[in-house]
Amino acid sequence: MVTIGVTGHRQLNEVEQISSGVDEALHKIKETFPGENLTIISPLAEGADRLVVWRAMENNVVHLIVSLPLEISDYMLDFNSISSKAEFVTLLEQAAQVIELPAEEIREASYLAAGLYVLDHSDVLIAVWDGQPARGLGGTGQIVAAARKQKMPLAWVFASNHNQDTSSPTTPDKSPGDVTFENFP
Repeated sequence: MVTIGVTGHRQLNEVEQISSGVDEALHKIKETFPGENLTIISPLAEGADRLVVWRAMENNVVHLIVSLPLEISDYMLDFNSISSKAEFVTLLEQAAQVIELPAEEIREASYLAAGLYVLDHSDVLIAVWDGQPARGLGGTGQIVAAARKQKMPLAWVFASNHNQDTSSPTTPDKSPGDVTFENFP
């Protein structure tokens, strides 16, 4: 069995292109590990975490493990809308396993712990990321840096988040949905 971890941004632009990039990443993982059963491990945060899970289900990767940074009721306070909460519950109900990690004193530390849990229990990581350093504790950039340090196979699906002060993409040499593969066998 090969476990695919997920990390990524909560706010996504160009979702259609990013979805295509996720499909490409999943295809490459299937090719790299032929005949292996694939499992997805995700905290199911809004944005990339859920997008990758939905795409994995569309690509017949149906074994889902959910690692939650907080108790369910507390975690759901971070979701912006009733529809987001409903989507979370729908995906949670499809999980083969749900792991509630112990809460840390600082909320961001709980998110870091969840990201590191995903990393520690994965064979390959899909990161939907703009290529920028983490903006806070446990951010996507921090998890990607840890994966790179471990030389973990990484499928980086570019997400063109924009600088807050401009409409310029944060990494102008990439297009949304572009995939870069690192450390694949």
